Amino acid sequence: MKLLSIVFSFRNEEGNLKELIERVDLSVKKSLNWKYELIFVNDDSNDNSEKILLELQKKYPIRIINMSRNFGVDPCVLAGFRDAKGDAIVYLHTDLQDPPELIPELIKRHEEGFDIVHTVRTKRHGESKFRMLVTKIAYHIINILSDINLPIEAGDYKLISRKALDKILKQKEFRPYVRGLSVWVGFKQTFCKYERQARSAGESKMPLLSAGPAGDFINGVTSYSLKPLYIGIYLGFVSLLISILLIIYALCLKINGLAVPGSTSIIIAISFFSGMLLFTLGVIGIYLARIFEQTKGRDQYVIKDIKNYK
Repeated sequence: MKLLSIVFSFRNEEGNLKELIERVDLSVKKSLNWKYELIFVNDDSNDNSEKILLELQKKYPIRIINMSRNFGVDPCVLAGFRDAKGDAIVYLHTDLQDPPELIPELIKRHEEGFDIVHTVRTKRHGESKFRMLVTKIAYHIINILSDINLPIEAGDYKLISRKALDKILKQKEFRPYVRGLSVWVGFKQTFCKYERQARSAGESKMPLLSAGPAGDFINGVTSYSLKPLYIGIYLGFVSLLISILLIIYALCLKINGLAVPGSTSIIIAISFFSGMLLFTLGVIGIYLARIFEQTKGRDQYVIKDIKNYK
């Protein structure tokens, strides 16, 4: 039988774990010739999540990877990927918004010859229209500026073959954008559509305006493209053109004996050019920060302990 490794990165999800595992168990059993292991990467939870998993470990094949502190989603996902022993790997969140019942369909597509099977959300229940609008705009911006074509409404929930996963894990980025790597690595890819449900229990760990979504957006843009750096050049040409027009305007007023406008025009010009300079320096700073993190050679995460099932 083939082995399916199902990876979860979580923090404080005690209200969802039991139902999640029961639904995963029922779903995977529908696929013939497949057994499974569950890898829960605990991102320093401070609730009863670990105790619940240890109890459920007596009945289900659960492995718990405890981080030494809170490292964030992507490092935890990579830790789970590196620990996975399966012929294929599925990653999904623990909040039950992504239905485990879709796993048999992912396996079916994989058995048809696809190395990566993305899930695409047709509807997102329980989320505001504003959040969905901002999310779509962010995906479009990433696709315009980056060198990968990130599927719109395709989240983290996906199946990755062992062959594709081995290539992903060979990449040596300190702060990888895992969602983008699954597209960048190539191979034969396809999609499964589904409706995303509202969170089952607890509160979202990723509010729209928090550092998590903002960091994902910046990683998505800067990990796969140098185009943002060229924005500074375009802004330079625009500012040069505006400067020439302002000079011509001032000379025309001078030649015609009219008073040159004073503080207003100066303030507008200084504000405009200062804003563009600060924006350009900010973009350069992001790339420099990524280089700085990469060259330090630090580990992406630190594992406190691993608790295996018997």
